[in-house]
Amino acid sequence: MKVTIERLGHLGDAIAQGENGLIFVAQMLPGEEVEGELKGDKLLDARIITPSPDRVRPPCAHARSCGGCLMQHANDEFVARWKEGVVASALAGQGLEAPIRPILTSPPRSRRRATIAGRRTKGGAMLGFHVRGSDSLVAVPNCQLLHPDLIAAFPALEALVIVGGSRKSELALTITRSLAGPDISVMGGKPLDGQLRLELARVAEAHGLSRLTWEREVVALRTAPMQAMGRALVAPPPGAFLQATEHGQASLLAAVVEAVGDAKRITDLFAGSGTFALPLAERAEVHAVEGDSAMTAALDKGWRMAEGLKRVSVETRDLFRRPLEPDEFKKVQAVVIDPPRAGAEAQTKTLAVARVPVIVSISCNPVTFARDARILTDAGYRLDWVQPVDQFRWSSHVELAARFSL
Repeated sequence: MKVTIERLGHLGDAIAQGENGLIFVAQMLPGEEVEGELKGDKLLDARIITPSPDRVRPPCAHARSCGGCLMQHANDEFVARWKEGVVASALAGQGLEAPIRPILTSPPRSRRRATIAGRRTKGGAMLGFHVRGSDSLVAVPNCQLLHPDLIAAFPALEALVIVGGSRKSELALTITRSLAGPDISVMGGKPLDGQLRLELARVAEAHGLSRLTWEREVVALRTAPMQAMGRALVAPPPGAFLQATEHGQASLLAAVVEAVGDAKRITDLFAGSGTFALPLAERAEVHAVEGDSAMTAALDKGWRMAEGLKRVSVETRDLFRRPLEPDEFKKVQAVVIDPPRAGAEAQTKTLAVARVPVIVSISCNPVTFARDARILTDAGYRLDWVQPVDQFRWSSHVELAARFSL
């Protein structure tokens, strides 16, 4: 069957119009004529008859099988336009439009955090990402996505799989690049006992790991895994949220700093370990609110150890169940809000009533962002601009920062 690709879906799947409805084709681009076997609504084993001028040779040899990247077959300009379009489409779905700035894309080999799958084998261990739509693993020794420091830590991950894994199960090894060396958290391994603790500690020492966490328990801590957040140094708790690349963090922070302007009193909602709160404290007093007590403790410690920062007050609070009320924003001149993918509908509704002069929204989900943005615009806020940021290069994900003002 032959079809012509009309567009990409929000998840990067190519879409064509068939006689009986939409047809989905993996790793194709708009305008391409392709031929394959139709099964249900999917065209399998597709062969390109007419390629798109936006098609390029993938930089990674594993691009066709590895599920870690979806868009290596498209040039950077196409991916940028597509992701900007995803943001514009989400806004249009809520009847909104705003100036959308050119997307800021992190460079290759810059991901400082990733979760690698690991399995015991007869000869040792295998690490990699899953084959697209499968439980099979693809080894990625030359991954073009991960920071070289993460690749350099693969021998440590292999050692952990050999020591703490089994051939019947798969380990999830989350590795984060820190200023003190690799910070590794492992899930799915053998239960901890005295012998395993000793062996894990030896691996951490031999490979220079800063911290090793096993099933959420810290089993080795050589040096605190510090992350730079402005002038402050913070050791986030194991598994805590961290922006995927340093470039992405810097891009979002620059947008936040521009948006808040000369505000002297700022509230940071869903503050995490201080990604925005601590740099903003270089010029303003900040009240940071986060639902995870371990992250608020790390934020507070980072502030107390830093020099030259204005006052940062910290509050542990579940903003989904107990959002800040309008009277809690008195004298606040700007709010920064960075919720999870689900957005922050309840908190946004109280913000709309509070009438804070400037609201800066950070989002990793354009759809829930647009939903919450509509709440603010209906309350009289103006959506001044949107800055897309692409930290997840070659994926369907896109993040953004946006400024609202009265």
